[in-house]
Amino acid sequence: MDRAGGKSAAVVAVVTEPRFTQRYREYLEKQELLERQHRVEKMPDGTVALPVLGEALTERHLRELRNRVAPGSTCVVTQLLNPVPSKKAQACSPVQRLRLEVSRWVEGRGVTWSAQLEADLPRSWQRHGDLLLLSEDCFQAKQWRNLEPELWETVASALGVQRLAKRGRVSPDGTRTPAVNLLLGDHGWVEHVDNGIRYKFDVTQCMFSFGNITEKLRVASLPCAGEVLVDLYAGIGYFTLPFLVHAGAAFVHACEWNPHAVVALRNNLELNGVADRCQIHFGDNRKLKLSNIADRVNLGLIPSSEEGWPIACQTLRQDAGGILHIHQNVESFPGKTLQPPGSSEMEKEYWSSPQQMITNQLKNGAASDSRRKMLSAATKPEWQRWAEAAETRIATLLQQVYGKPWKTQILHIQPVKSYAPHVDHIVLDLECRPCPLVG
Repeated sequence: MDRAGGKSAAVVAVVTEPRFTQRYREYLEKQELLERQHRVEKMPDGTVALPVLGEALTERHLRELRNRVAPGSTCVVTQLLNPVPSKKAQACSPVQRLRLEVSRWVEGRGVTWSAQLEADLPRSWQRHGDLLLLSEDCFQAKQWRNLEPELWETVASALGVQRLAKRGRVSPDGTRTPAVNLLLGDHGWVEHVDNGIRYKFDVTQCMFSFGNITEKLRVASLPCAGEVLVDLYAGIGYFTLPFLVHAGAAFVHACEWNPHAVVALRNNLELNGVADRCQIHFGDNRKLKLSNIADRVNLGLIPSSEEGWPIACQTLRQDAGGILHIHQNVESFPGKTLQPPGSSEMEKEYWSSPQQMITNQLKNGAASDSRRKMLSAATKPEWQRWAEAAETRIATLLQQVYGKPWKTQILHIQPVKSYAPHVDHIVLDLECRPCPLVG
């Protein structure tokens, strides 16, 4: 993945202690994983972040860094939200090259180059192989319309791609269909490889979040051998595939109601050789008939997956329970009152540094015990308050579904990415177990 522009987009980085930095750098260079467009950065806690090519980084690389390259080192994947460009990258940025070539071409067509046109050029974009996806806030001036379609050939040439597309707003139709127009090229199908997993999809029909790579790597390392998993919002297989390919899940029930995403998901299961271990359930997951089957349920929908919580509880194994991975956007506006889960307004929420996480060390405590001393300098209090409210709501749902009390425990709160100013994407790992019968 390449997101380039005047303002650097977030980049994936590997964080370790300063004394291990050189060993890490040498290994990453040898593996051709070092990202050279941005500088190595010192983090506030004294650790060092080395920018890497996130789409090529795998869980195997992380294990080698921890165990073989630098035994005893801390090896954490994070995202640098404001990476500093390297000196080499500053020499002639893609934005500068685009401005130079487009302005020359425009003036060659007899059109006066103006400050308005320059301000209307894109400053960032997403690169999907030979297709470049522009943001919706560029090329909006009326003058551009008289220069199409040749304009798009010039833009593509300047940025070294064959196809060009421009995004609009994501459709509010529930299927999160992207409003993307193909400007140059005859189709929108692209392929990405993350952690050794191949994802193919049509950018004009399906969403793909680059910011979720840290969570996909985490999912890939979870101990899921022999487990049955339900993925309530499977999309093209963002999390379904890591659970199957790397985490060792025995079987996944993948739910999705976007027909274009289902086509891509089916293809991606075949591409990665795991189609025989997955059943796709097409349609509204709130009408899902599955019950008493799951060891884990993934609820990877933002801003909130609360509408899926009752079904998630219904699918958990009645005899042993399981773990819910609940995604949520959390707001951190000072003084704003938190709306608890189950209230009339869908809740949203908050976060801090991506490489930090909160893990509950209590393994067998009751629900009330799981709330003790979860706060630390690594998290925001809003995370904790939302997690506790979600835990209470899930416990109530479990009681309603099964007619008996269940024990719930907050195992982990994982920051994924900054979604917007004061809005953060986090994941709550919540353990849910039926209480043993007394007497």
